[in-house]
Amino acid sequence: MSYSDFKTLDKAINNLNLTLEEVHKLFAQVTPIQPSQRLKESLDETLELATNISTEKARSELIITPILLEIRRMFPGKIGYFSGNVFNVDEAKGLTGVCDFILSASDNQLLITAPVITVVEAKDNDIKLGLGQCAAEMVAALLFNERKGQAQKIYGVVSTGTLWKFLTLEGQILKVDRNEYFIAQIEEILGILAEPFQQQ
Repeated sequence: MSYSDFKTLDKAINNLNLTLEEVHKLFAQVTPIQPSQRLKESLDETLELATNISTEKARSELIITPILLEIRRMFPGKIGYFSGNVFNVDEAKGLTGVCDFILSASDNQLLITAPVITVVEAKDNDIKLGLGQCAAEMVAALLFNERKGQAQKIYGVVSTGTLWKFLTLEGQILKVDRNEYFIAQIEEILGILAEPFQQQ
């Protein structure tokens, strides 16, 4: 069993003993952040291309990656960025496999080191299909941090590139924002993605 076997949110909640809370405007208090000119130009060039190609790989490379790299540039030398890395944490619980994206509050770029803060699951066109897998990856991140003595809230994202849904995990409480953010709301998306790193 691996992250990709958590096909539904229900399966992740039951198998990993989570308590689900759906929250309206979970990140209402977050301050929006204006995108840099660099990100604006990148999305102007690639957004239509990615949606026309309409594969998970294209959306990951052409939309999600530039946005995550924008967050990394906001905190120079403080964020580790990982894409497509193996993140084996607990085989008995099925918490093994590859994560699409991981952001850690560390400048270490050779190895994933604690604290892992955010995991991002890319999906082609259906956000709901990624929620279970994202929740499992968040539990893995929580366990990984706890073993390193750096327990803290984990942030999760499921994104098609053009649509973003955010989650948090504290202990066994998984909170899912009922709101979804469209790419046109890039200021809000950047604000939420930056939030955990501003608290470091």
